[in-house]
Amino acid sequence: MIAMAELANCPHCGAVFVKGIREICQACYKEEEKAFQIVYDFLRVQKNREATLLEIVEATGVEKELIIKFIKENRLRKSQFPKLGYPCDRCGKDIRSGKLCNQCAAELKKDLEQHDKLEQLSEERKNAEKQKVHTYFVMDKYKK
Repeated sequence: MIAMAELANCPHCGAVFVKGIREICQACYKEEEKAFQIVYDFLRVQKNREATLLEIVEATGVEKELIIKFIKENRLRKSQFPKLGYPCDRCGKDIRSGKLCNQCAAELKKDLEQHDKLEQLSEERKNAEKQKVHTYFVMDKYKK
């Protein structure tokens, strides 16, 4: 079975391109590669290896989101750059892996567990209502 090429609009510039390995057009890919090289060249200098994300943005002029993308794609290895992190998706605290910091992950887990308990209680109540025996009392008005 032959796969058909998919046309898409580049999310950066809006140009139409054939979607393949990349999610962006060739021109934007080349721009990203130039930006990566600028960041990488900056970090290769010994004194810059402990730079934070904001320090890299200020020094290179490369967008913060693009540097975060490089980190998440593991193109900038956190093991080589000890202070390199990116913000937690929920609270903004610097993290080095995943999408959430440990505290936000724990809170989310707690909230999900609480939600599950409430769902279980709701199901138990529904089942109890279904199983309830209804008793009717009838009065015989002719009984003396």
